[in-house]
Amino acid sequence: MFAVRAALAERYQAMADVGAGCGPRQGEVFGPAEDAIDVDGRTLHVVRQIKHVEGHPVFALPKGGKTRDVPLPDYVAESLRAHMDAFKPVEITLPWDTPEGPKVSFLLIFTAEQGGMVWRSNFNGKEWKPALAAAGLIPEAVDENGKYESAREHGMHALRHFYASALLDAGENIKAVSEYMGHADPGLTLRVYSHPMPDSRERARRAIDSVFQRIFGEDHGPQTAQ
Repeated sequence: MFAVRAALAERYQAMADVGAGCGPRQGEVFGPAEDAIDVDGRTLHVVRQIKHVEGHPVFALPKGGKTRDVPLPDYVAESLRAHMDAFKPVEITLPWDTPEGPKVSFLLIFTAEQGGMVWRSNFNGKEWKPALAAAGLIPEAVDENGKYESAREHGMHALRHFYASALLDAGENIKAVSEYMGHADPGLTLRVYSHPMPDSRERARRAIDSVFQRIFGEDHGPQTAQ
């Protein structure tokens, strides 16, 4: 994840921090405005996304029609502050929910180099996948049209997987993780995102050792106690 972040253009690196540090979906990463960040409350308000309906971008509620509040880590808050100092939020106007919906405007935190909204297809093909290739995670070869291989596992969703896996590995409550990710069913979170992280085995050993040591003492085994 950190290698991919480093390979992204500077204006998109904070997007990786938000994705990996707060777990929103890609459309939700593209959609936050200034009012989404509550630094004092250390909270990210996930209240909208940019989605595409019949090829047209629109603002809409997050998937499932539910907004949510997600803990905002200090590192991500600082990354967002630095990003907004370097790249000022831009007012973007789009229809709400459908191409025929009423026009609404928000000062978006993340915008493209030309100053407009970040288009998913452009970002994936010209920013995200080249960063994956630079990090050595996918082949650098492209087809005759200059496109990378299409694969679901090569998408920005990997940042969301990083977030959920890291929280679960750290012992966070599955119900809380599910809430932060906007899942209706905690079982889905556990099935899709839970897998052993590289340090999990050692942490498991230390956790059990600590219990035994409290009972039997630091220098005495269970045989001595018996």
